[in-house]
Amino acid sequence: MYGDPRTIRRILNELGDTWAVVGLSANERRAAHGVADVLQRFGKRIVPVHPKAETVHGEPGYPSLDAIPFPVDVVDVFVNSELAGGIADEAVAVGAKAVWFQLGVVDEGAWDRVRDAGLDMVMDRCPAIEIPRLG
Repeated sequence: MYGDPRTIRRILNELGDTWAVVGLSANERRAAHGVADVLQRFGKRIVPVHPKAETVHGEPGYPSLDAIPFPVDVVDVFVNSELAGGIADEAVAVGAKAVWFQLGVVDEGAWDRVRDAGLDMVMDRCPAIEIPRLG
């Protein structure tokens, strides 16, 4: 329900190459670090978004979505479900085209708000798992 194949393919292949990765820090043990690496190898420009605003994988970080001085296409969310809805609302506010909630991140209210705003959304999925399935 939260990640039909057509929407996943559209987000990965058609909606743009600038991905803000919320929760991405320099901590190599965190899942966001590895997924951001996969996204880069897939041709995406990753933009780390974390309160520490650290440079990760050679890309400068920003403390919030609204601090990014250029448009982002997809907002990939690696925060817990309780915080994810607020991030989804920020993604809509900054003009993103899609929101992607990582594995285990579920907020049905955010799903409804994002979709009602006209954005594509995937929830409880991981692009590092979905990219190899593209064929």
